[in-house]
Parts: sequence; structure tokens; C-alpha cells
Amino acid sequence: MEYQFSKFSPEDRVPVIDILNYYIEKTFSAYQGVKADYDSFDDMLKKTKGYPAITVRTKSQTVIGFAFLKGYNPSELYNRAAVCTYFLKPEFTGKGIGKKIVEHLVDEGKKMGINSILASLSSVNERGIQFHKQNGFTDCGRFKGVRRKFSHDFDEVWMQREI
Repeated sequence: MEYQFSKFSPEDRVPVIDILNYYIEKTFSAYQGVKADYDSFDDMLKKTKGYPAITVRTKSQTVIGFAFLKGYNPSELYNRAAVCTYFLKPEFTGKGIGKKIVEHLVDEGKKMGINSILASLSSVNERGIQFHKQNGFTDCGRFKGVRRKFSHDFDEVWMQREI
């Protein structure tokens, strides 16, 4: 499958939020309990300013996913750590695109002087946890029972990839 990465732009607002909303409404992968509105894309742009933020597009320019890094903590003492977020339309998972996204974020993070990429996952998202382990992340923390979605309590699992 042919695809390319493009820098976030205002034109990505609808497809990015639509992909995010799929995961909000149907999975434990996105923590929010309420659909995101299209204005929340502006918040994404603010949070990712100065960090890599991309859409994943097919050859025909259809947005099939998005990814970004953002600061872990606003204090400059933490400026070598970033948190990653990425989502693909479900029909495009399991095709190696996620691995390429991680590699891209790692490469871009290195250029910025980042030495640690963090990921926050739901403990019931076993597929996501396995994906991160296969891509060089290790467990680095767990907050037990701090999240609730779909009337289900779950842990927040933190994973880290040192780069």
C-alpha cells in the first residue's frame, strides 16, 4: 500500500477528528468519553506546535490516520521527553503503517533533542500494548483504576521508548 506523511494543516480538521471520534466512541484507545468537536483540532495544533504532527494519506490524498508528538510537561526541565499519539482508520491497521509512523516520530524526535518518547495506553488495549512492545517501548508505570469508560474501570499504562 502506498501512503505518505504530510504536515498537519487546517484542511485536516474534519478527517483527523472523525478518526479520533471513531476511537472515542468504539474503543478504549482514546480516553475521552464524549466525541470531540471539530474545534478541538485547534487545541491539537497548539499542543503540537514545534513538534512533528502529521497526517497519513493514501496515494489519492485521502487521510487514513494521524500522528504527533507533544510536550510531556511544560517545564523546560522535561523538554527531552515527548508524548506520542497516533490513530489509523481501523481498516488500515495491521499493515505496517503504524511501525512507519513510530519510526518517523523517533527520527523527528531525535532531531529535536528528544531522548524519550512516552505513550499512555488503556490497560484493556492489549493490542496497543503489544504494538508498543514490538516497537521498542517498555513499561514504565501504571496508575491503577484511574480511568473509567463504558462503565468499566481500567488502568492507565505508561510506556517509554528511549531514543
